This record gives sequence, structure tokens and C-alpha cells, in this order.
Amino acid sequence: MPELDLTTIALLLLAGLAAGWVDAVVGGGGLIQLPALLLVPGISPVQALATNKLASIMGTSTSALTFYRRVQPDLRTAGPMALAALAGAFGGAVGASHIPAQLFKPIILVVLVGVLAWTLLKPNVGQHDDLRWVGNGHRRIAALIGLLIGAYDGLLGPGTGTFLVISLVSFLGYSFLPASAIAKIVNFATNLGALLFFVPSGAVIWALGLGMGVANIIGAYIGARMAVAKGSRFVRVVFVVVVGALIARLAWDVFAG
Repeated sequence: MPELDLTTIALLLLAGLAAGWVDAVVGGGGLIQLPALLLVPGISPVQALATNKLASIMGTSTSALTFYRRVQPDLRTAGPMALAALAGAFGGAVGASHIPAQLFKPIILVVLVGVLAWTLLKPNVGQHDDLRWVGNGHRRIAALIGLLIGAYDGLLGPGTGTFLVISLVSFLGYSFLPASAIAKIVNFATNLGALLFFVPSGAVIWALGLGMGVANIIGAYIGARMAVAKGSRFVRVVFVVVVGALIARLAWDVFAG
């Protein structure tokens, strides 16, 4: 593990706390946590990605459990979606050290701008459940979404929870609160899938990841309880803010980097 001073450790723990809160409400905590890890002197991109997954899975397990107890999300959707996402994340992690992230950032930026515009132009979207497809068709679409977003999470990561939420709202017709609850279960699976590759490869910095993971747990617990208490409208507002921040971050990477 790189030698860190107390100020750097404090900032990393603060980033973990904020990331846990954002992830619990609407996803996108990697927007905060992964860039913070990449600023650590001597850490490689793969180590940062792997350590981020360790911290994130501690937070997502907390928020997933909190949401499950209070919202009771549909496991018939979450189960197939999570299994497909786990497989996709493992595959994405295998390719993480071989495919340059620069190829994906412009595409993701365009998609996110479209997502933000669509959300703002449809103020009532995600306020109420209006489920599309039924039975096996619903589960197949959920599994396909899980596979694709899981692969992205293993490969890059930031914004995964956000992509899960908007896919559940736009393609499957969930309102924001149950969509966020299902997204947490699936996000736990994507983190696990990536770690199944990263841990044996020795890429995880355990002391740093566990410390940030504890901060993640605290943030996730607070965020999940706030989301449940305030409902879909609150989740939608946070969603718009997080997507806007993610667009700004990716735009900076694409045009300034």
C-alpha cells in the first residue's frame, strides 16, 4: 500500500462517505470515489478500480439490505438481472487492463446527455410504476440490461448505479424509488463479479479499500434511509444532479484530456 499522510487518508474517507450516500440514493458514487483513488501517488488504474470495488461492495450491501427491508423490491426482476450483471462484470473486469477507457468516454457522454435531457423533458417519468412487458419477457429484458451494464461496471465503473436506475425507469417502467432499490441489489452483484477477478489477480489494496468501505457503509445507510423516507421525487432530484455532475466530469476528460 502507498504511504499516505493523514490529510490524504481523511480526504479518501470523506470521498468514501459521500460515495456511499450518493450510491445509496441513486447510484454514481464511483464518480466521487474512483477519481479520489486515482489521485493516490503510486496507485495504478487497475489497483484504483479494484480497490474502489471493495469499498463499493461494502456500501452497496448495506444499502441493498436497507432498501430490501423497507421497499421490498421485486426479486423476480432483481434476481435474473443481478445474476446476468455478475457475469457481465466478471467479463468486463477481465478486459479492464486491455481496453483503453478513452474509447468509451465519448459514447458514454453522449448517452448521459440524452438521459438527462429525457429526464428533464419528462417531469412525471419515474413518479409511478408503469411496468412494461410481463412474465419471462420482463425478466429477459432485465437480464439483458444487467449483462450490459455489468460489463461496463467491470470495465470502467463510474455511473453504473445511475445507468441501472435509468434503465429500470425507462425500459422496464419502474418509479425511481423501487428502481433504486433493485439497482442496489444488481450493483452488489456487479461489484462481486469484478472482485472475483480482481482479488485473485492481487489488484486490491486491502487496507485502503476496507477503510473506505467502512465510510461507504455509513454513507450508504444514511442515504438509503433518506431515499426511502423522501420517496421517488427526492431520488429524481438527486438523479438529475448526479447525472449532471457525471456529464461535467466526462466532458472534462474528453475535451481537456
